[in-house]
Amino acid sequence: MAVKERVGVVVSNKMQKTVVVAIENRSPHPKYGKIVVKTKRYKVHDEENACQEGDRVRIRETRPLSRTKRWNVIEILNKTGE
Repeated sequence: MAVKERVGVVVSNKMQKTVVVAIENRSPHPKYGKIVVKTKRYKVHDEENACQEGDRVRIRETRPLSRTKRWNVIEILNKTGE
């Protein structure tokens, strides 16, 4: 089975070693054709607490780490302060 990877934006880093990443999915409506934006939020493991709000990150699916965490931060693509 292929390893799932996503790219999203960190929207919260208030927890220890955990960030919340929002991922937008843009797709046309099946009947009307208008582009509809759906946002899904994932709890992601961040071992070094390196992510800040607004950072663009790549995440990868992994084994369950807690009741809600099933993703790991692989790399930070864009830092907010740069």
